[in-house]
Amino acid sequence: MPKKKIVVLTGAGMSAESGFSTFRDSNGLWEKYRVEDVCTPRALENNPELVLEFYNGLRRDLQKAKPNRGHELLAGLEKDFQVQIITQNVDNLHERAGSSYVLHLHGELTKACDMSKRKVVDIGYDPIRLGDTINGTQARPYIVFFEEDVPAFSEAVEIVRHAEIFVVIGTSLNVYPAAGLLNYVPMDVPIYLIDPKPVNSYRDVIFIQKVATEGCEELRKIILNSQRK
Repeated sequence: MPKKKIVVLTGAGMSAESGFSTFRDSNGLWEKYRVEDVCTPRALENNPELVLEFYNGLRRDLQKAKPNRGHELLAGLEKDFQVQIITQNVDNLHERAGSSYVLHLHGELTKACDMSKRKVVDIGYDPIRLGDTINGTQARPYIVFFEEDVPAFSEAVEIVRHAEIFVVIGTSLNVYPAAGLLNYVPMDVPIYLIDPKPVNSYRDVIFIQKVATEGCEELRKIILNSQRK
């Protein structure tokens, strides 16, 4: 009997309990840096040193961070389900926890690319410096900046179309196009939403108002019990 397919959309709240700085919460990165200064193509053009150092700092923080219990529980679901993670996060905590199938919508912090994003290389936790080149151009973080297209979105849509259980964790559903993935969840598919704060959704959801670690524990119990019935 084939395993039921669970598709999980994760946002900043998924990584918050790992001690990795998030952008949306109070004392988050947007309170320390303006979006326009570190996360737009114009910022990279006007002040590449600041942009590179910003992401170098995030990379250093990521190296110290560890997957939390929520990441581990999602990876553990692969024993009983086919689990596909679609994440808005640029960290590698899902992979480090053991998840086998992770699609990054907004890029990956441990990768760099050329200015056209045609050539992508793994850099781990190494810094990117002015003068480092890829494909003959200044190397840049492999991150989807504001005002840039999200090339992985069409792949995400196809994954969501085939979901049999859909889960949203730690995202306010205000960031598009990721929030628009709800449009592609089949109408007869249950949607679970895990977040400690109230989240407005235009689809009917089963709301688990807890942080990611506690919410994933409750989710696991619910879907394993339903699997046995």
